[in-house]
Amino acid sequence: MRPLSDVHITVNGLPVRVPEGTVVAAAVAAAGVAASRRSVRGEPRAALCGMGICFECRVTIDGRPHRLACQTPCRDGMVVVAR
Repeated sequence: MRPLSDVHITVNGLPVRVPEGTVVAAAVAAAGVAASRRSVRGEPRAALCGMGICFECRVTIDGRPHRLACQTPCRDGMVVVAR
């Protein structure tokens, strides 16, 4: 088994380095971002179920909105915007 390498991504403009295989929701939390999005009433939302059913973890990844952070593995150079 080969050792895991690090993946470098950007979360809300901050550089974040995580182990290969880390999902975006974990990288967002590691960046210190408490909410991945806001509800229509402005309430903070974040990963809840961790299996892609609740849709609370939606973020923008590489300019594509509404990506599920709990189901998306980090790729080197990925740009994530969590609001």
